[in-house]
Amino acid sequence: MDRRALLQTLLAAAATAALPAPAAAFGDRSRFVFAQGRHGGSWQPRPNALRRLGFELGTRTSVAALPEARAVDLASPELFSTPFLYVGGDGPMPPLPDAAIENLRRFLTFGGFVVFDAADGARGAFAAAAERELARILPTSPVGRVPATHVLYKSFYLLDQPVGRVLERPYLSGSLVGERLAAVVSANDLAGAWSRDDLGSWDYECVPGGDPQRELAFRLGVNLVMYALCTDYKEDQVHIPFIMKRRR
Repeated sequence: MDRRALLQTLLAAAATAALPAPAAAFGDRSRFVFAQGRHGGSWQPRPNALRRLGFELGTRTSVAALPEARAVDLASPELFSTPFLYVGGDGPMPPLPDAAIENLRRFLTFGGFVVFDAADGARGAFAAAAERELARILPTSPVGRVPATHVLYKSFYLLDQPVGRVLERPYLSGSLVGERLAAVVSANDLAGAWSRDDLGSWDYECVPGGDPQRELAFRLGVNLVMYALCTDYKEDQVHIPFIMKRRR
């Protein structure tokens, strides 16, 4: 190497050394985790769904999610490691043990949020069982319809009604803790709309609306996560003119 080339190499090395060191990441503890609740029925009918929703969440928002959901026992203290709990099912769900009921009551009371999602669509057995168990978890908060004006429908996207793989119900049901919506039940199989295989093909067709319906299901999924993380900040009056402008 001649003297000039050697000098250029040394200057480049010095410049590189002068650059600030890259900041270390916080690691997986700083990333959003989907907790998926285990129960006595068919609790994982759409095993690929939350992975895909996590990908969409990271693409569409500033929230980085771990690629795999974390299965948790509903009576375990591990439930308190995330603010968001997804409980899916296909068909009847047996009554939850008293320990799980008490743990879920504490989880929701302390600020957690749970989504019950029925994969059985028109049969409706899981949604009915979820509402039954929700009445046990929060006995002082009757299960009722979530109004279309609720902040959940504008926590990130502006939505008019809930959809999923099917359109079984034009509404979500849910329960409050105080004035906060703490739990929702979907009878439309949200996870069926999100589910995609390892080759990139959708696992299930969305009926009757096809891909536009699937996109709305993803938007609702993002809204559910953002509501769990931010609750009702979008109800602040400062947002209303911007929201109304976007509506128009």
